[in-house]
Amino acid sequence: MGREQWKKIWVGSAGNMVEWFDWFVYASFAVYFADSFFPKGNDTANLMNTMGIFAVGFFMRPVGGWLLGRVGDRKGRKAALTLTVTLMSASAILIAVAPTYAVAGYGGVAVLLIARMLQGLSVGGEYAASATYLTEASAPDRRGFASSFQYVSMTAGQLLGLGLQIVLQRTMSEDALHSWAWRIPFIIGALGAAIVFYLRRNMLETEVYAQDDSAHSDPARGTIKALWAHRREAFLVIALTMGGTVAYYTYTTYLTKYLSGTAGLDKPTASLVSFCALFVFMCIQPLAGRLSDRIGRRPLLITFAVGSTFLTVPIMTLLKHAGSFWPALGLSLLALLVVTGYTSINACVKAELFPTGIRALGVALPYAIANALFGGTAEYVALWFKKGGIESGYYWYVAGCAAVSLIVYVTMRETRTIDLNRVQRAEQGAEPGPQPAKSSPSGV
Repeated sequence: MGREQWKKIWVGSAGNMVEWFDWFVYASFAVYFADSFFPKGNDTANLMNTMGIFAVGFFMRPVGGWLLGRVGDRKGRKAALTLTVTLMSASAILIAVAPTYAVAGYGGVAVLLIARMLQGLSVGGEYAASATYLTEASAPDRRGFASSFQYVSMTAGQLLGLGLQIVLQRTMSEDALHSWAWRIPFIIGALGAAIVFYLRRNMLETEVYAQDDSAHSDPARGTIKALWAHRREAFLVIALTMGGTVAYYTYTTYLTKYLSGTAGLDKPTASLVSFCALFVFMCIQPLAGRLSDRIGRRPLLITFAVGSTFLTVPIMTLLKHAGSFWPALGLSLLALLVVTGYTSINACVKAELFPTGIRALGVALPYAIANALFGGTAEYVALWFKKGGIESGYYWYVAGCAAVSLIVYVTMRETRTIDLNRVQRAEQGAEPGPQPAKSSPSGV
C-alpha cells in the first residue's frame, strides 16, 4: 500500500477518531455528570435519564444519515466528512458549557439534548462518509484492510476517552469529577475536532467518485427515490447490522458500567479492564480485515454471529462473578475477539452493496436506523432489565439479535470480489452487472 493511500486512510479515519471520542466520553462520563442535570434522588434513575438522552442521539442518526449521506453522494465524500466534524465540534462545546440543574433547572437538560441531537446528526453521516471514503480510496484487494481502520479509529477515540477517564480518576477527587472535571473531555474533543476540520479541508476526493460521469448531472443522486431502487440492499444493511451493533455497544460503552455496577469492580479497575481490552481489540482489526480480503467477508461475519449467539450468555454470566482484574480482562477479550468478525469488515461490506451514486446514503440511512433501534438503546435496555431485577434477560436479548443477523450472513452473497467501478457503470447501463474486482498495485 503506497504512501498516498496511507494518507487517505489517516485523513479519513482521524476525524472518525475525534467524533467517537466525543460520542464515547458522554457514555463513559455519564456516571459522573448524571446527577448534575437532574434532581438528587435515585442514582440508577438519573443514570437512566442521562442514557435516555444518549439514546436520543441515536434516533437523530437516521436524520443525519439522510442529510449527510445526500451531501456525500451529491457534493462528494470530502464535503460530507468536513460537515460532520463541524457539527461534532459544536456539540462538544455545548456539553462542555451546559448549566447544571442547580443553576438553570431543566435548562441544562435542554442544552444537553440539543448537543446530543447535533452529535447524532454528525455521527449518522460520519459513519457512512468514512466507510465510503475508506472503501473507495483503497485498492480492490485491500478494501477489507483499509476499511478496518474505521473501527481502529473509533476504538482509538474510545481509548483516548477511557485513558483520560483513568487519569482523571487517579488525579481528581470524586467530588471534583462530579462537580466540574467531567467537562474536561468535552473541551478536549472540541479542540480535536478543530484540528481535524483543518486536515479534512485539504483531503483528496476519491477517484471512484471523481470519475463517476453522473456526479453532477443525475438529479436522483443521493435521494430516497434512488435508495428505494436498492431497497433490498438497504434492508440487508439493517439486518446485518442488528446483531453487530448490539454486541459492540454491550462490550464497549456498556462494559465499564457493567463491571462496576454489576460485577462489583471499583470504577478505576473497571475502566482499566475496558482500556486494555479495547487496545487489543483495536490492534486486531486490520488483521481481520486483511483476512477478509483473502477468504471473503461472509466467513468472518458468520463466525461473529455464531460466537455471539452461543457465547454471550456464558460470557456475561461469568463476567458478573469475575471479581478481579484478570478474569474480567480475559472474558472481555474473548467477547471482543468474537465481535471483531463484525467490526473489522462491516464498513466495506455495506459500501460494496451499493453503486457510487447512492453509496453514501445507502450505507448511512439503513445503518443509522439499525443503530437507533438496537445500538442506541442497548444500554437503556440493559439498565431496564437490571432495574426490573432480571438482568440476565439482557444477555438473551443480545444473543437473540445475533441469531437474527446469523440468518442474514448465511444467506447473503459474498461482496469481496465486487468491482466498485463496474457496479456504477452497470447502473448506468454500460455493463452487464457486478464483476470480480481486479487487483491494482496503486489502488484507487
